[in-house]
Amino acid sequence: MNTVNRSVDRPPEDLTARARIRDAALAQFAEHGFAKATLKGIAEAAGVSVGLVQHHFGAKEDLRRACDTYAAETLGSLDSYGVTGSGVTNPDVLAKVFEWGPLVIRYIGRAMVDGSPSAASFFDSGADATEEFLSRTWPERFPPGSAKTRDTAAVMTAMHQATVVLHEHLSRRMGVDVLATENTARIGLAMFDVYTSMAEFAASSAGERVREAAHAHQRDTSAQPSDGDSQ
Repeated sequence: MNTVNRSVDRPPEDLTARARIRDAALAQFAEHGFAKATLKGIAEAAGVSVGLVQHHFGAKEDLRRACDTYAAETLGSLDSYGVTGSGVTNPDVLAKVFEWGPLVIRYIGRAMVDGSPSAASFFDSGADATEEFLSRTWPERFPPGSAKTRDTAAVMTAMHQATVVLHEHLSRRMGVDVLATENTARIGLAMFDVYTSMAEFAASSAGERVREAAHAHQRDTSAQPSDGDSQ
């Protein structure tokens, strides 16, 4: 499946050879993974020779680093849209993530599954932004640097970025291509519905019982001696 055209707003012939190669690499790495993607396959997808790929980027590892940089720059530009200022749950921001770089989203999703350095950087950046948002918005509930803030931000980031990894399953279940521009807001709006409903549940008597049960389990397990202590 050739998805190179999905990554740009212009026809492929309007792109430079270097940009076509980069987009082809993003698509090939996303589809096959870094280990199975080949320079030959990337060159064929870009409509260039392997020699031209090597001329612009060198070895396959160098090409992956270029893709990592491009992905980081694409997602990093979202700062101006309020990822750290308005909160990562803003549906407009989530829409921008999917709208600006569907091919980047596919690339990052595969990288997170494969456990590449770019995926770790993507996750850490999201978690850092979420910690900042939580501490600024609810400083008493989420003190800066606290374990509670760190844990909450990490879990929240994992929940959000799972939509990147599982976008194909989301598309299948929702009946639309969630990476298509006209559908980009649906995930964000669905998240808001989840948060609104869960906030109501958490404030209910049933929610309080679940919370207390979780705290009780944590207290009980923390009080139990480890295998080393019991010997």
